[in-house]
Amino acid sequence: MDQHEARRLLQGVRQGQVDVEEALLRLKTEPYDDLGYAKLDHHRGLRQGIAEVIYGAGKTPEQIAGISENLLAHGQKTILITRMGEEAAQLLAKRQPSFVYHSMGRVGIVGEMPKPDGIGKVVVATGGTSDMPVAEEAALTAEALGNEVVRLYDVGVAGLHRLLSHLEEIMSARAIIAIAGMEGALASVIGGLADCPVIGVPTSVGYGASFQGLSALLSMLNSCASGVSVVNIDNGFGAGYLASMINHMEGKA
Repeated sequence: MDQHEARRLLQGVRQGQVDVEEALLRLKTEPYDDLGYAKLDHHRGLRQGIAEVIYGAGKTPEQIAGISENLLAHGQKTILITRMGEEAAQLLAKRQPSFVYHSMGRVGIVGEMPKPDGIGKVVVATGGTSDMPVAEEAALTAEALGNEVVRLYDVGVAGLHRLLSHLEEIMSARAIIAIAGMEGALASVIGGLADCPVIGVPTSVGYGASFQGLSALLSMLNSCASGVSVVNIDNGFGAGYLASMINHMEGKA
């Protein structure tokens, strides 16, 4: 049960359409299921607004399938699976008719994609084409969490005019994810143009002295542009998740 479903349930009680005992039973349902190899948090959507996400790396295809089937049985409509391998994708394609695999970002999705209900748009920008696997993980994460995503790929600082031709998208975004390897300068440049939060994602793209993304990470952490925050190397999921939270934040009294 997510927050929207909980509100509908409570409104049903208030309007007399749902029995109090029935509502209490639904709210008291076990907060997690112990599958032996995983404890699934079915109240996370109610508690945090975003339901469980499956991290696929290190899990067997059978474990991923078992987890996704359990989440579906408990009413989760969209199941996001990150860092998913081809073998697991092939198994789920056989067992889940609604399953779709996006090989570029290594992301699997079971169920229906939600309609965007965020306040604005999330822009995902990359320095180069080589950053696209991380970018797709970020973009698909944001889309699976109910956001409209605008992709701006290969707009790095080596050809700044490419980025500047998309000023309208940058200026109108609610949150921007800037993904780059090498020296990671894209986050600072976008941070100096945009009036919204910018989430920097350093990637492990680069030549020898880039130290598998460490140079981009340090560059982004030392950005002189205000409003730039940074997630870990290649963490497209974390950036997409955070951007979704920003895009769903409404004014609180």
